[in-house]
Amino acid sequence: MPDLPDLPLSPEDRETYRAVASDGTPVAGHDLARLVSLGLVAPNPDEDGHFIAHDPRAAAQRVLAQVQAAITQAAACMADLPSVEGLAPAYDQHRWYSGPVSELLQSRDEMNRRIQQALRTASEEMWTAQPGAPVDRDPEVQRAGMDRVLELRHRGVSVRSLYNVAARDHAATNGYLAAAVEAGAEVATLEEIFPRLVIIDGAHLFIDNCVPGGKDKDSGWHVTDRATVAWAHTLYQHLWARGTRWQEGDESSGMLTERQKAILRALQEGEAQHRVGPRLGLSERTVTKELAAARAAVGAQTVYQLMAWWGRRQAEG
Repeated sequence: MPDLPDLPLSPEDRETYRAVASDGTPVAGHDLARLVSLGLVAPNPDEDGHFIAHDPRAAAQRVLAQVQAAITQAAACMADLPSVEGLAPAYDQHRWYSGPVSELLQSRDEMNRRIQQALRTASEEMWTAQPGAPVDRDPEVQRAGMDRVLELRHRGVSVRSLYNVAARDHAATNGYLAAAVEAGAEVATLEEIFPRLVIIDGAHLFIDNCVPGGKDKDSGWHVTDRATVAWAHTLYQHLWARGTRWQEGDESSGMLTERQKAILRALQEGEAQHRVGPRLGLSERTVTKELAAARAAVGAQTVYQLMAWWGRRQAEG
């Protein structure tokens, strides 16, 4: 980087220049080093202790050229900074940390904007887990979601979605997920509680805000720590392995809803009725209501009769 001129001039410098320009004699006791370095004055070779004043406009042009050269070099340095930062992956792959690790996003809108930002450069995967009960969604929102799936699949990005088993019984969600599968996405349902999350390219993790004191229930965290994202990636794979692929939905007892089947499977595995709710993310009242509906659907008078019927259907399957 070129050395910049020694500016600004002091009031004493200006006074001294005016004195030299007048009669060649500097003000007594004033240091002329700055004026000499700027080319404003020079020693008089014919008269000791006297100086010759030079045109300040020429000096200003020389200073301007120096400053412009410095600015040009600084701009070139700044332009090359991305290539320097681009070396970070070579450094990070040999380290167990990756700098700033998480950021709290205060609202659902902030979360969605950040997710969309990460998806713009996604090249490997978008894996999502949606544990909540399905709800009716605005058709425009569903259409935008489908457009995103199609665009990601066109780029060769793996799209996986893990849903609450109740999604199979919700007409609008069922139709949307069937279309997503047709478009090349992978969908599975799970009959247990699991966390909401989004993983993009193994580098971005979006999770709910579980920190005590969170004010907005829709706030969440954007996590970029390599170890944490890798852990979540492994967790997702375990959940996915336990899920039922969309195309493999149980058709052996179509008179029951998927939620009712999930309850019966839990009971069949030996889960006490009062523990089924916590396992599936349902209230005890909902479990009781669903069992009553299942009994009515198959003509059973008691839960024991319902389970006997269920066992027979499973054996036949």
